[in-house]
Amino acid sequence: MNKTKDFTFKEAQKIFSPARMQKYLRACGGDEEKAMQLYAFNASLSQAFFGVVSLFEVVLRNAINEHYLLRLGGDWIVKQAVPNGLLEHEADEVAFTKNAYDKEGVYSHDKMVGSFTFGFCTYLFTKRNYKIGGKTLLQIFPNRAKGTTQKMVYADITAMREFRNRIAHHEPICFDAKGAVSRDYMERHYAIIKEYLRYMAVDAEQVESLIMCPEKWLDEIDKLRKGL
Repeated sequence: MNKTKDFTFKEAQKIFSPARMQKYLRACGGDEEKAMQLYAFNASLSQAFFGVVSLFEVVLRNAINEHYLLRLGGDWIVKQAVPNGLLEHEADEVAFTKNAYDKEGVYSHDKMVGSFTFGFCTYLFTKRNYKIGGKTLLQIFPNRAKGTTQKMVYADITAMREFRNRIAHHEPICFDAKGAVSRDYMERHYAIIKEYLRYMAVDAEQVESLIMCPEKWLDEIDKLRKGL
């Protein structure tokens, strides 16, 4: 369990802002001690889930790269950053990144792949890019559910990216839409991540063994919620 000893709610308000801490206080019925406990649990969950999403991001971008290496050839990122190419709309970003590596004398296709952001990966599943890529990118999900479409995949990966961004911006993930303590938002996105790892024929439990697992913190959220 996280410890918040010698760290008062008023100090937290001063450091993190009253507006941010008020969400936790309101959810805990005005109990400052529980609000601090909830804030600590949320921080631990954010750390755990950031690890989960980051590993998923690595698996996804490597799968995309392997697919397009076979379909589009070596150095496909730079070669597709041209008019009417797959990465036409990212041409400036690709050129900037390539030039930076060239100046350092360390350019390689692998480095370009490593520079992919989650947003960059997500954009490859838009209707426009899926079509230009030959409508083949869903092949990276050999175990996908029957009837899975480009539109569905794009929506799910967008949801995962937004979940990641929420964590990265230190926004709470332990509330429902009404501001009550809940694990539903986290579990919904956790389920999507594990589902897509299975789609890519990856053992989710094996991947999760490399990082801090969020389950125990989800249980702590439940205990706190039941005590309100």
